[in-house]
Amino acid sequence: MTLTPPIQFDRASGVLQGVNLWERAMACALVVGSKISSSFSHRGYNMCANLLRKTLPVRDIVVKMNDDALFAFPYGDGYWSKLLNRTFSYEDELELLFRNSIDVDYTLLDCGANYGYWSVLVSSAPFGSHKAIAIEPSFDNFAKLANNARINGDRFEVIKCAIGSQRGTAHLSGTKHEAFSIAGDPNAGGEEVPVISLDNLLEDGKVSMAGKYLIKLDVEGVEIEAIKGGARLLQGDSVIMCEEHGNDPQHTVSRYILDHTPLKLIVHDPATNRFETVTELSILDRIKVSTHVGYNVFGTSSAFWLDRFNSLNASAARRTH
Repeated sequence: MTLTPPIQFDRASGVLQGVNLWERAMACALVVGSKISSSFSHRGYNMCANLLRKTLPVRDIVVKMNDDALFAFPYGDGYWSKLLNRTFSYEDELELLFRNSIDVDYTLLDCGANYGYWSVLVSSAPFGSHKAIAIEPSFDNFAKLANNARINGDRFEVIKCAIGSQRGTAHLSGTKHEAFSIAGDPNAGGEEVPVISLDNLLEDGKVSMAGKYLIKLDVEGVEIEAIKGGARLLQGDSVIMCEEHGNDPQHTVSRYILDHTPLKLIVHDPATNRFETVTELSILDRIKVSTHVGYNVFGTSSAFWLDRFNSLNASAARRTH
């Protein structure tokens, strides 16, 4: 735990508290850097922010995301410092679905939760105070995830493990906290972590087939194995939200969902602001414009959630007329 009190930042008002002059100057630099780099998908931002971070004392910052959501991370962190830019929005297509599902009694399964950003938000009152289970294998990341659960009243559950095709163990490796993976060479070292499947959550009584689930699979190269391990759960009222990386011209995850599962594949098209059902993958060639970021695709066989996507499209159409 950091000994010095954390910096406080309110995204609604822009007020930054508890900083010295150098830390305030760094905040301005981080915001300007985010605004400038946003025009080219923040390429280079993480690296520059992490270099600046080396000039800062080790402290956490707690960002007030809304009146019922606090999100803490190390000050200057290259991945999360974009939140200091109040015009920055993170994973718009997910927020669109979450905000339009406030009235649905669902549980978020936040797999590869990192520090718990979506678990914090989805369990907050403005998002409907939903149940969330945040699953993260990394020892260091899990400590920060557990801290974010604590500062939000322990309102979501945290589980330290990786998600795969079946129960077991794996080696977690990587150099960036947002990109740790169990997909690498098991002999290359790294942290040994337990692995469970989505269907193990059914067996362990964490979830039931009667529930509704939004399942975020941010599992860095193990998406297909995770989908295989959730065959039973995905027969119910579940939606998987998977990352399609911009540097994969083969659209491997989407191709697997389309060709090897009973799930309908859906993608949010920024050009139309609609959730489009994908029948062939050329639409992703147009949407995946940047090679160094991820794009979320959705898979579901649930009539309930398919109707929900249709309702979202109808609402978008009404707003544009």
